[in-house]
Formats: sequence, structure tokens, C-alpha cells
Amino acid sequence: MFNNIYFKKKVFVTGHTGFKGSWLSLWLKHLGAEVCGYSLDIPTQPNHYKLLKINIKSIIADILDKKKLAKTFSEFQPEIIFHLAAQPLVRRSYLEPVNTFMTNIMGTVNILESCRHCDSVQAVINITSDKCYENKEWVWGYRENDPMGGYDPYSTSKACSELVTAAYRNSFYDNKTLVATARSGNVIGGGDWSEDRLIPDIVKARSTNKHVEIRNPQATRPWQHVLEALSGYLLLGQKLLEKKEAFAESWNFGPADTDNLSVKFILDSLKKHLDIKVKFRKINSDQHEANFLKLDCSKAHSKLNWEPVWSNEDMIFHTALWYKQYYENRSVPSTRQLKDYISKAKEKNIDWAMK
Repeated sequence: MFNNIYFKKKVFVTGHTGFKGSWLSLWLKHLGAEVCGYSLDIPTQPNHYKLLKINIKSIIADILDKKKLAKTFSEFQPEIIFHLAAQPLVRRSYLEPVNTFMTNIMGTVNILESCRHCDSVQAVINITSDKCYENKEWVWGYRENDPMGGYDPYSTSKACSELVTAAYRNSFYDNKTLVATARSGNVIGGGDWSEDRLIPDIVKARSTNKHVEIRNPQATRPWQHVLEALSGYLLLGQKLLEKKEAFAESWNFGPADTDNLSVKFILDSLKKHLDIKVKFRKINSDQHEANFLKLDCSKAHSKLNWEPVWSNEDMIFHTALWYKQYYENRSVPSTRQLKDYISKAKEKNIDWAMK
């Protein structure tokens, strides 16, 4: 897969103890990479990374600690960076705006500075968010050249992270180190127990036989399985490691144009696989949340030849199955689901899976 580019590569993953970071670390190990994770301590209990027991180098530290970060780079000598460490929640950003801005903006600065002074680094991918766009709640998807913006501290911080990355790429990096950003939709999948997210809220309520509280059932988002986003990141990383300068840009990775789904659709689909009790409550009007957000991924489709592998039904089924197997058998089916996903990609002749 990915032209075997990650085999024995030194890969640095920030935020490896988080939901996406743990899945990415698992896939990289599957590809034969030498992985070093750098993150704050285990963020949730249970925790996907801890359950996986992956054999990687794990550094528990803060990306705001510049000296520790520089020391880690010097010792590990990474060849590619996947930067996922962040304060990732919109609603928490209202409660902790300073921490959100510091982590998501200055954390990015610190990563890019460390990369700038480390000769081994060939490629950097900063994972931001679909919320980095100035959201006007248009019915069409946002493209990579649409304006950055943000109503809340989280969205603004991710827009700033994009601008910081562009400034470093234009000002300090030469062709030896290629830098890109990736903007994905709302990712779901097994192993997520983060606060204030739809699927974790549902499974945590279900595990205690309580009702899950839903704020806005009509909110529409670009939902996708976590492995879909990661396949895009890894494919983009492959192009950068192959020294293809044209790919050192910003990229959207999201569902097909017709697959933007409402919260209610996700709930109704999950009910086919899980017993769920739902209670609707009014939104706190002091905290703005967008009702509609959509990504245009035609650039990734046409230039990277990237496309989703699983259907909406597959996405929901595998997410529900993961939690059922965990709560009923205490099994962790992540490796099996990764192999199922890869097999489906090969069946569909998806480029990254075939070479």
C-alpha cells in the first residue's frame, strides 16, 4: 500500500493518544513504519491507544514545551510529521479560549519550528479541520481556496493554524521539506470516548442505560469513518515523501457530495444496530454552533485519485460493531476492521491499496 513508502520510515505523530492519532499509529505500524508518538497523557477512560497496546515510542509531553519538542526531534530524527495534537472541541473552546488558541496556534508554530531545525524532516502534514472555513452555511461545499474564518475560538484557532502553516511553507521551507494541510469532516469510528461528541455520547449513555441528550438533530455535517480520513492523510504523505511539490498544498478529505448527513440520520441508522435511548434538549443560545457544513473534495478526487471506500451503511455498521464487541466481549476489533477496510479498498481497485 501507498507504494510501500512508509516501510521503515521514521514517522512522528503528535496526538497519538487521541482517537484519530491512535488509529493512525496502528495503521502506520501495519505499514512497517517506525513510529514516535508525542502527546499529552491518556485523554479518556477507556482509551483506544491504551487498549491497542501498539509497540511504538511514546512521549508524554506538551507541544507547548519547545525544549522537550526540540530534544525529541533531535533524538528521533523523523522523516515525516503528522501533526494531530490539538484542543479539538468547539464547546470546550468557549470555556477554555486561551488554552485553545495556545495549543492550536502556538502548538503548530512549535511543531513547524522544530521541523525547520531538523534536517531529517522531508514532509509535514498539519491536520486541521473542516471548521477552518468561514462558514456561511452555503448549500455547496467549501473548496480549499475559500476564505479561512471562524465564529468560535476553536474554528478560529484552526483557521489560524492553516495560515501559520502557509506562512512557514512560503517563508522558511525549501523543496527539501514539503508541507501540506489536511481538512477532514466529522470522523466517527470505534474507540472514541471524547467528550461532547455524538457517537461517544451515545455509547457512554448506552453503557449506563441512560438517555443520550441531543442538541440539534437537524445539524448536517460531512460524516465519515476515521479510516477514510486517514487514507487521505497517508496518501498525501506518500506524495510528499516522493518529492512531488505540487501536493504541498491544502486538501479536503470528506464524504461524497451526496453523503452529508444529519444528526438524526446518524441516530436512526445506529438504532438499527444498537439499543439507544434519546432525549432532545434545547441548544444553549450563548454558544453558537453551525447548522450546516459541507466540504468539496473534488480536488482530492481528481489530483490525488482519492475516494471513500465504505458506504454510509458500512460506516455506521463498523462503528456500531466495534462498540458492541468492546462492551459485550471486551475485545478491541480495530486491527480486524483496518484489514476489512483495506480489503474493501482492494476490491474497489482504490489506487493507494493496489500499489
